[in-house]
Amino acid sequence: MKIAITAVSDEISGALDGRFGRASKFIIYETDTGESSVIDNAKNLEAAQGAGIQSAQNVIEAGTSAVITGHMGPKAFKLLRENDITVYCTALSTVKEAIDAYKAGKLAEALNADVESHW
Repeated sequence: MKIAITAVSDEISGALDGRFGRASKFIIYETDTGESSVIDNAKNLEAAQGAGIQSAQNVIEAGTSAVITGHMGPKAFKLLRENDITVYCTALSTVKEAIDAYKAGKLAEALNADVESHW
């Protein structure tokens, strides 16, 4: 299963980015093999609007089943859920901590967005 984790850098040991739509990067992690790849999200960092929706579309196109982030707005949350992607919001510090918590079943599924649009 592929999961997407918002990240500040390309490294799994690096910091988890607390923003979804304006995350610097997405690390796509394959839970079965431990392999990972990176989606650069630079074009959405400075977007005047629509960053969350475009970021959600990128994650959908990557074939992920889950997203782990710090915070997510309502439009991105809705689009991900419409595509059967589970969302987890966490205050963990690193991508590795988020992956480990996910694999251990220690993350709670987000039932709603936790920030308003244009956060």
